[in-house]
Amino acid sequence: MREAYHIDLAARYLGVDLPHPIGKGSGQLSLNAAQLEDDAAAGLAFAVLKTVIAEDETGAQAMAAWAIHETRMKVERRGRSGWTVTWKGRGWDRSLAEYLALVRAGRDLARATGMLVVPSVKYHLPRLAEPFNDGEYRHTTRHLLEAWGEPPLLLEKDFSPTLAGDPLSEDRAQIVRWLREVPERIRGAAPVPVRVAVKLMNARFDDAFQLAMMDAAAGADALVCFNRLFDERLGVAYGGWELSDRNLRVLETRLTPHASAGVPALVGTGNICSGRMILEYARRGCESVQLHTFFQLPLSEYPATHGSRPQRALHVLVFHPRDGLVAGMLELEAQGKLERRGGEGHFLDLASDAHRPD
Repeated sequence: MREAYHIDLAARYLGVDLPHPIGKGSGQLSLNAAQLEDDAAAGLAFAVLKTVIAEDETGAQAMAAWAIHETRMKVERRGRSGWTVTWKGRGWDRSLAEYLALVRAGRDLARATGMLVVPSVKYHLPRLAEPFNDGEYRHTTRHLLEAWGEPPLLLEKDFSPTLAGDPLSEDRAQIVRWLREVPERIRGAAPVPVRVAVKLMNARFDDAFQLAMMDAAAGADALVCFNRLFDERLGVAYGGWELSDRNLRVLETRLTPHASAGVPALVGTGNICSGRMILEYARRGCESVQLHTFFQLPLSEYPATHGSRPQRALHVLVFHPRDGLVAGMLELEAQGKLERRGGEGHFLDLASDAHRPD
């Protein structure tokens, strides 16, 4: 990229430098070592593991309702030529020991290939008048640390879209309390530094509350904005253009002069179906992006005629002659919206410029 196009795609996730901004979000495509090996071979920058449900030293899980086996995923069109994936199920439904084995496999793969592999966790979320189950936080976090190896431990706290459809999330004050307290409780559960990314859900409230959630989660090291929408009628989460429209609108508002300061590093997610969409998130402050649905499209939707789905997805996201990252960055340069430094256009300049006052 740098030799051929004089473009530096370097990106970041949880303070880790990445060769480019494209990673795989937590879900059904990151629950075994074979999937991770395919991702590394394809050249993904990072992968977030399927979300494990935290437990205490007795094996009890306060959020056990989320440890539900997944049914077959259904890839389908939604809205204006968008795609979504639906399935019944939630988090990791096997043992913590099996999850820790996957974390170790991801750690070894990261050392061998450079592709970052990060665990995802759903910890206890109490009702407003209840205490947190600190034993669950300590037990799960310390086991993850042992499997991870050298500090700092990196992990993602998942506020899943199915949580948005649960009665637990009907109280705004309750959600705000979770977001304010959970990052520090995770850090306090480990004897070494922990970097926490909070994957924010799309709550069943207005855009103003999405901004309030970002403010409440300011203690996190990164915010993944935002998880899928929830269809109350069908009882499933979904993506597509409705999702990206809302996400980008909220992030755009977050960059206005009247928005409060102090937002952690941002990661984009939601309907990332082209390099141009990646740039839309970057221009609203995101230093990297997470995909899930785009890795599952029918093979006929990818221009490449061979290779794994991650390979074909990366190919079109980066090199599509109209909508790829290369074309989009060159166009931004021609429009005067991206200036070269040292003879190169830098992806991360888009995110840093987004936070710069006019």
